[in-house]
Amino acid sequence: MEIFETMDGLASAAGPLTVAAGVFDGMHYGHRAVLRAALDAARADGGSAAALTFDPHPSKILRPDRASRLLTSTPHKLALMREMGIRHALVIRFDHEFAELEAEEFLRRLASSARSLRRICVGCGWHFGRARLGDGALLRALGPVLGFETAEVEPVAICGTVVSSTLIRRAVEAGDLDTAEHLLGRRYSVLGTVRHGAGLGHKLGFPTANLAAHNEQFPPDGVYAVRVRIGDSHLPGVANIGTRPTVKSHGERLLEVHLPNFHADLYHRDLEAEFVRFIRPEKKFADTDSLRDQIARDIASAHIV
Repeated sequence: MEIFETMDGLASAAGPLTVAAGVFDGMHYGHRAVLRAALDAARADGGSAAALTFDPHPSKILRPDRASRLLTSTPHKLALMREMGIRHALVIRFDHEFAELEAEEFLRRLASSARSLRRICVGCGWHFGRARLGDGALLRALGPVLGFETAEVEPVAICGTVVSSTLIRRAVEAGDLDTAEHLLGRRYSVLGTVRHGAGLGHKLGFPTANLAAHNEQFPPDGVYAVRVRIGDSHLPGVANIGTRPTVKSHGERLLEVHLPNFHADLYHRDLEAEFVRFIRPEKKFADTDSLRDQIARDIASAHIV
């Protein structure tokens, strides 16, 4: 995937160009419908499709005291876009200065930079620009002036429920992984970078990869059967989310993954942990021997999928 940090980068994408614009946190059914519409249009035009998104999530800048955890960090959603076939992505740095940019000026800059722009695809109800004053009506009004068409994609409903990142986030936070999967169209997963830990897992005979998540929402504390992606490989494992109450802890919630019979060095690599099934809540054990015995039972319970 070719990733641009400025609008000018889109000039290098083969035209006619269709841009799918949105925050895309979660990459759920609704987001994929917008991206798929862009891909289909680009294919029909004989051109290319590009995703336009923002980093960090606008809520972190506009309402930092109420910003939610992410369902997909920027590297995570870009990886999911790549899987869909998106070959170009513009990741706009969202800061206070950009938040003050008028919606019309944003569109004029985009059309001027992406000289082969043919179409902009958005979800119905998407707002952009200063005070979120930009919408589908503005796109349709300015499109003929700036030389692009507008495609608004209807919300996606599953069994009568309109899919949204908010609903999925609530489901994950509550531990309702089935509902999250139902609305996402995939199992919920967290992308993290492997960092050095205290080495306790290795001492117990069950080495773990400690994942530094990129502000992504964790399910409730406990032990889970997981499927871990490392590059192009998928491996079964067991994950623990929590504060490790049996050993000295500073209260930080950690995501640790054990991959049976896997011994390669994973430090500083990105791993995606896909949550398959909840096994048990986190608990404090009397001693490390009891903890070791329980980990062995957890691995057996996971049936290493």
